[in-house]
Amino acid sequence: MKLSVRFAGLTALAALLATACAPQTSSNSSSDKDEKTGTLRVWLFQEVGNAPKQKVVDSVVAGFEKAHQGTKVDVEYIPIDTRAQRVKAAFNDPASAPDVMEYGNTDTAGYVKDGGLLDVTKEFGEWGEAKDTDPTAKQSVTVDGKLYGAPFYVGVRALYYRTDVFEELGLSVPRTMDELASTAREIRAARPELYGLVVGGAYTYGAMPFVWANGGELANGKSGSYASGIDSAQARKGIKAYTSLFGDDNCPATKCAGMGGNDTISAFAAGKAAMAIGGDFSHTAVEAGKVKGKYAVVPLPGVKSGSIAPAFAGGNNIGVLKSTSHRTLAVQLMEQLASKKTQSELFDAMGFLPTFTDVRQQVAQQEPFVKPFVRTLSAGTKFVPASPAWAQIDSSLVLPTMFQEVISGKKDVAKASDDAAKKMNDAFGSAG
Repeated sequence: MKLSVRFAGLTALAALLATACAPQTSSNSSSDKDEKTGTLRVWLFQEVGNAPKQKVVDSVVAGFEKAHQGTKVDVEYIPIDTRAQRVKAAFNDPASAPDVMEYGNTDTAGYVKDGGLLDVTKEFGEWGEAKDTDPTAKQSVTVDGKLYGAPFYVGVRALYYRTDVFEELGLSVPRTMDELASTAREIRAARPELYGLVVGGAYTYGAMPFVWANGGELANGKSGSYASGIDSAQARKGIKAYTSLFGDDNCPATKCAGMGGNDTISAFAAGKAAMAIGGDFSHTAVEAGKVKGKYAVVPLPGVKSGSIAPAFAGGNNIGVLKSTSHRTLAVQLMEQLASKKTQSELFDAMGFLPTFTDVRQQVAQQEPFVKPFVRTLSAGTKFVPASPAWAQIDSSLVLPTMFQEVISGKKDVAKASDDAAKKMNDAFGSAG
């Protein structure tokens, strides 16, 4: 999701991931029609600076209509912040539903539970390009072993740092999480006007690499049998590592406890921090800030020297609605929109990172700033539990509340993680 119109779109990703929520509906209508002509309706997300995305999509549509005489494609760009209501209405009223739809990858399980997405396992398996799909991206369209769409693009986070500050203080780039913490405190001591590493108590996907790098998991199991793992010994070690960064010696809790991901990047771009955990989608914002020309990016280090902490694989997918009366055409259009050619063009236009490993390597050669993010993806990423309960857990701020309770001293790590695990398990249980 990028902007500049090249990386601008990914700010939408942050909002999308922060607000991902599946519509609550019991509709499970499926069309038995497979018309070979007519109008296909498509819903795509409207980006900040949408024109470059629209230009790429218009090209795909023109080619598709030319190859399928008697077929028209009607594309509507919908606001991300109202998508939940729109999708809920579409699932409940097939007559108003699109045939093809872009959706956030954390929405997959909820949409499948609500009976809205078409199972395209067979078609995906027969799609020649699918073999090069990144495994984690493929996981984001998979529920109980079946596929419900095609990955559209992916976004991950890495470590932004101020090259001028590091040079001035004679510092080396951290190679472990322990070095990251000690370097942050060293910077804060020498330059008290700066946050060493700016962190946010409401920045779930900036915090989770600390949990994952220490061997913790959000949850374990699959489908309806998920159980929270946030209260394990390994997860608690990661929670402690992250929350220990909130203090006067790095990022004061009074200022940082309420920060989200956008807040931390804004602080870094404004020259108020020496380091920040930001996404490939944060690039344009940083380039537009005071630190332009004075920063670099490396993968976020893991526990062991030279290792890379697992990052959350955010992004969007393209799926076909079960209610479509144009199944064959809709699946073909989904594949065209998510194809290697289209993803490469969307990278050029918007900066969206491709979900195909070979295309991703190609764009990394084009744009050097992409390389640390590609390395992060190649090192292995993590995803949220493929459960409809995740929307409830996310929207209820279970994890930010846990982090903030520890940061404030209201609860210790054990108590806060126990309480968070209980809330997660209640949600998993109610999801069925």
